[in-house]
Parts: sequence; structure tokens; C-alpha cells
Amino acid sequence: MSLGVALAFSGAATLAIAQAYPARPVRLLVPYPPGGPVDSIGRILAQPLSLILGQNVIVENRSGAGGSLGADVVAKSAPDGYALLLGNSGPMTVNPVLRQDLNYDPRKDFAPVTWLTSAQMVLVVHPSLPVGSVKELVALARANPGALNYGSAGVGNLTHLGMELLQSMAKVKLNHVPYKGVAPAFIDLMAGEIAVMFGNVSGPLAHIQAGRLRAIAVTSSKPSPVLPGVPRVADTYPGFDLVTWMGIFLPAGTPEAIRDRLQGEFVKALQLKNVQERLVALGNDVVAGSGEELAALLDRELKLYAKIIKSARIASK
Repeated sequence: MSLGVALAFSGAATLAIAQAYPARPVRLLVPYPPGGPVDSIGRILAQPLSLILGQNVIVENRSGAGGSLGADVVAKSAPDGYALLLGNSGPMTVNPVLRQDLNYDPRKDFAPVTWLTSAQMVLVVHPSLPVGSVKELVALARANPGALNYGSAGVGNLTHLGMELLQSMAKVKLNHVPYKGVAPAFIDLMAGEIAVMFGNVSGPLAHIQAGRLRAIAVTSSKPSPVLPGVPRVADTYPGFDLVTWMGIFLPAGTPEAIRDRLQGEFVKALQLKNVQERLVALGNDVVAGSGEELAALLDRELKLYAKIIKSARIASK
């Protein structure tokens, strides 16, 4: 068989794979419990994607181990396009450098498909705290060593790592109070039991608008559309850039034709006006990025979180 004939045959086979897929329902594994922000995004996308693919996309919640249980399920699934992971930093860039008991490698065992969304975090304080900026918060912490407590949604959570990064850049130390989830942490923050914490913009937004919390900075490199006028942490500490994100992953070895088909179909779903409106209402920016961009994001975050975790001597519980 000549090279030209072989290439033509290969191309025809690839096209046939893409056209035949999917022949049965597709599972979209959400590695967190129902009702949370990751689950919400999965369900927002599943319905239009079902229509676009012509097969049901079934959201399956497989929570546990900070998102790593669901990720492990997908990593060990057949590479045929019927098991997708809705992944974020937890199982893909934090746990791989925090935990020693993972049975998967985020860069070797997955094929990144598309970077769906990103969302800023916001630094919030109790209204009674006499600070209105990052600079004033740092000054207060320095003047009162050991007096300020900050909350997090748990050891190794981005609400924890974000504050560790800020402390490292500011050369200041606050007391860490980890909670079992972000909701109880915000309750104690509003009650004045802790002084400050990071959170996804969507979480404390209503409390900020009601005056129960004060926003003093956002964490990304650009201003927040839902918190106009709130400065960036980077305005005080250049280079501070921390966002949450969602992406789609397949098991490594999935045929490129299927990966390309899914990447294109997810982008179509993300371009729908009602989908964008619902995602933005939850505090997300629609990215609709490529698999290559998602892979580069993983590489960047794996290095960043390894540095933070090592510097702060954070150990998984």
C-alpha cells in the first residue's frame, strides 16, 4: 500500500469514528456532590450538549477525596469517549501535589478536551474589620501579629492556598482556621468569628451586596464585572493571579477524532446565549478554550501549587 493510499485510509477511518460517535449515552462525571458550583455547570451544559450530540449526556456525581475519586473513575475508564470528567483545580492540579495516595497522573492519564470557564475569587472581610484594601489588611496583620484569623473551606482548598500565596508575597502571617466546606466558613466570617477569607465571587456576592461582608480585592489579573470598582490583589502585589476553572477531560488514548468532535460540540454549547447567561450569573467567564490551552493551564498550576504547598509546608489530612 502506497503512503498516499495509507494516509487516505487513515483519514477515512478517523472520519468514520467521528461520525459514528456517540452511539449511546455519554456520562459526564462530576467529582463533587449535587448542588454545588461544579455540579451546576455540568447540568447547565448537559442539556444542550445532549441535543447537539443526538445522545443523552448523563450527569453522574462521584464525589470523594476532594474530587479525586471521580477523576480516578474517568482515568480508568475505556478511552472511547463515553466517560468525561468535568474537572477543576482540586483533582487536577492541587491534589496531585498535595496527596501521596492518588492512583492517577493528571498529565499522563487524561486527554484535555476544552477549557470551559474561569471565575475570579474575592478577598472578603467582616465589616467591623478596619480595613478597606489589601495594603491595609497586611498593615493590620503586621501591627497585630497572631491576632487575625482567616478561614478556608479546608486544608489544600484554593481558599487556603490563595491566602498562603498572599502571605508569602506580603511577608505576613495570619492564623488558618480550616472548615469542612465554604458555607460554615462564611457563616463564621459574617458572625465575626474569623476576620478574612478568600471565596469564589459567586459565593459571597449576595452577602457583599447586602453589606454583611466587605470585598477588598479580586484575585485575577483583570477587574471583576460583577464587583466593579473592587481592586485586584495584583494592584498591591504584582503577579498575583488566581482563578478557579472548569474543563473537560477524557481518558488518555481516546481517539483524536472523538476529542476534536467533543471540543467543537462543547464550544457550540458554550456559545448559546442562554447557556452563557446562566454561567455568567454564577460568576463565570466563558473561555471555550482548546485542549492545548487546558493542558498549559494544568502545567502552570501544578508548578504554582507545588511551590505554595512546599513553602507553606501544607500536608494533606
